[in-house]
Amino acid sequence: MSYKIYLYDTETDCIGSGNLSSAYIQTQLEAAAGADVEVHISSVGGSAFDAIAIYDLLKKYPGKVTTYIDALAASAASVVAMGGGQIIMSKYALLMIHKPMVGTGGNADELLKDVQMLNVVQERLAQIYMDKSGLDGVTVNSLINSVTWMTADQALELGFIDQIEDYGTEITNSALIKNYTSTAPAIYQRCINKILNINNNSMNIENKELIEKTTSVLDKIMNFFKKVVNKQTITDKGTLHHTGQIEEGAEVYQDEDMTTPAISDIYTCADGKQLDIKHGKINSVAPADPEKAPEAEDEDDDLPESKLKSAQPTDVQNRIQQLKARLHAQNALLTEARTALEEANNRLQKTRTEVKNEIKSTFMPEGSKRSSKAHTEPAPFFAPQTEIAKNAVKKAIAS
Repeated sequence: MSYKIYLYDTETDCIGSGNLSSAYIQTQLEAAAGADVEVHISSVGGSAFDAIAIYDLLKKYPGKVTTYIDALAASAASVVAMGGGQIIMSKYALLMIHKPMVGTGGNADELLKDVQMLNVVQERLAQIYMDKSGLDGVTVNSLINSVTWMTADQALELGFIDQIEDYGTEITNSALIKNYTSTAPAIYQRCINKILNINNNSMNIENKELIEKTTSVLDKIMNFFKKVVNKQTITDKGTLHHTGQIEEGAEVYQDEDMTTPAISDIYTCADGKQLDIKHGKINSVAPADPEKAPEAEDEDDDLPESKLKSAQPTDVQNRIQQLKARLHAQNALLTEARTALEEANNRLQKTRTEVKNEIKSTFMPEGSKRSSKAHTEPAPFFAPQTEIAKNAVKKAIAS
C-alpha cells in the first residue's frame, strides 16, 4: 500500500512553510522507508527554492513516487508536481507556470542583483519543465513569460503530465458485448460469441469510435437473429416462439423478441401433440394418439352424439384442446388474410402513375451509368408464411 503525503495549502502555510516545507517532506519520506509514495498537491505555490528542494527529494527517493494534482498546482507547486515518476492530474484541476518573483527594495545595484538572480532561477525552473515535457527552451520560456494556465487536457498534450484522472466508469468493448449477450436467449449468446470471439483480448480496446461501431453491429446482429431463428408453434393457449425444433429441453417464449419465457403449463398443438412446459423449457413432448386423432370427415367442431357417449372424459378433453389449437391457427390465418386483403385494396386505389413509379429493377447493364439506388419489387401481397397457413391454402385449393 502506498504511503500518502498531502501538500494542501492552509490559511497560514504554502510551499516552503509548515507541513509544506522541504524539511517536513524529508521527514515524511524517511517515514515511508522506501515504500511507494503518493504526493497529493493542491497549492497556489510559495518558495521556489523549497519547491526545488522538494523536487530533488522526490527524484532521489528510492521508491516509486507518483504525484497527483488534485485541484491546483500553481507557481512553485507546479515544480513539486514535476518530481513524480508519474504525474496524474484530475480532469478538473489546473496547472500554472510563471516567472519567479521577489519582493525587495534597495538601490539600483541591489535591484540589478535581484534581476540576475531571478533570471538564473527561471533558467533552473525552465530546465525542470523541459526535462519533464521534452519541449525546447524557447517554448518553455515562452510559456513561463506568458503566465500559462493549463487544463488537464492541455497539460497532457504539452507533456507536463502523464495521465488524466477521470472518475467515470470505463467502457470497453468486452463489457458492452457482455451487456448485450447476458440478457439474450442461449441461442443468441452462442452465435454472437462465435462471431465476435469475446474471449479475444483485442476486444478490450479503449476506443470510443470502435465501441460505437460495435454497438451498431450488435444491434444489427440481434435484429438479424430475431428474424431468422424465431419459429412459431400455435397451441390452444396461444403462440409459442422458439429457435429450434419442438423437442425436450428446447427453450420457448411468449413473445416474438423471445425475452419472456413461456408459462409452465400443458400446451396442445394443432396436430394433437402435448407439450409439458416448465420454467420456459419443454419438459416432455407427448405425441398425438393416431387412434384418437380427428379424422378428415370430422372437421366440424361438433362431435356426433354417439361418439360423445362412447368417448372417455380424457378423450373429450384432448379433443377440446386440439380444437382450441386449430381455432388459434385459423384465427392466425384469418389475420394474415385480412392484412393481405387490406394491402390489395390499397394497391387497387392507386393511380396508374403511382403504380408505374413503383416498378423498379435492380438490373444494370455492365458499364451503365444508371443510378445504383434501384430497389427490388415488393413480395406478392399475399404469401402465407407459416406452415399452418400454407397447408390451409393448399387444402382450400384442393377442395
